[in-house]
Amino acid sequence: MTTPGNPPHNPFDLHGRIAMVTGGGTGLGRAFATALAQAGADVALCARRRDPLAATASELAGTGRRVACVAMDVTDEASVTAAFAEVSTQLGTPDILVNNAGINRPMFATQLTAADWDAVVDTNLKGAFLVARTFAMQPGRAGKGGAIVNVASILGLRAQKSVAAYMASKAGLIHLTRALALEWARMDIRVNALLPGYFRTDILGDFLDTEEGWKVVANIPMRRPGRLEELAGPLLLLVSDAGSFMTGSVLVVDGGHVLSSL
Repeated sequence: MTTPGNPPHNPFDLHGRIAMVTGGGTGLGRAFATALAQAGADVALCARRRDPLAATASELAGTGRRVACVAMDVTDEASVTAAFAEVSTQLGTPDILVNNAGINRPMFATQLTAADWDAVVDTNLKGAFLVARTFAMQPGRAGKGGAIVNVASILGLRAQKSVAAYMASKAGLIHLTRALALEWARMDIRVNALLPGYFRTDILGDFLDTEEGWKVVANIPMRRPGRLEELAGPLLLLVSDAGSFMTGSVLVVDGGHVLSSL
């Protein structure tokens, strides 16, 4: 109950919490990091390349939150372990993990080499598992709980040509989310999946402005791609007290795209 003179509790408030974002230097990762910092969290930006992380960190300076830039290759277990140790030293044990790192190798399946397949699946699926497992096993985790958001895709639910490895990895990530949610609920670690549709990012923006991209947008019931700021609310729901009874959920944010006619 709110006492007179005190503001009501904001369940989306993240002050006092520490968040990690993999792939945090560009695109969706930058948008996720911005939303978390604006909600009050200190943020660790993790990726293989430090320059994009530094650029994002500079953008977050105005939020007044602590920001750490940490090198991490999600496909390398030793790199993941070292990155968590650095985050713990700089900021403390993270409360929130946004498993966002991902790649795509768009080509027809007959052109897809074993190396291409491994690169996509190792990053998008194995990497997400390694980072989530390390998060759950942090020495400071006992009694602390936590929230993990695995960033999948509507292509984990629907089919599209030329992205077989990506589709398989994202479908696997959705089911991995459910498996971890079931196992880790007793540890008070919530694990949910966020499935964006087509959003205008630095890279995808070029595609959306092509004739093929227009056809994709025309098949979205809301007749437009998403704006990055429209992912902030769904993300905050999954990582904050507002979603405290949500685990194993698959949250689609796509303007109705998965509902479109086949």
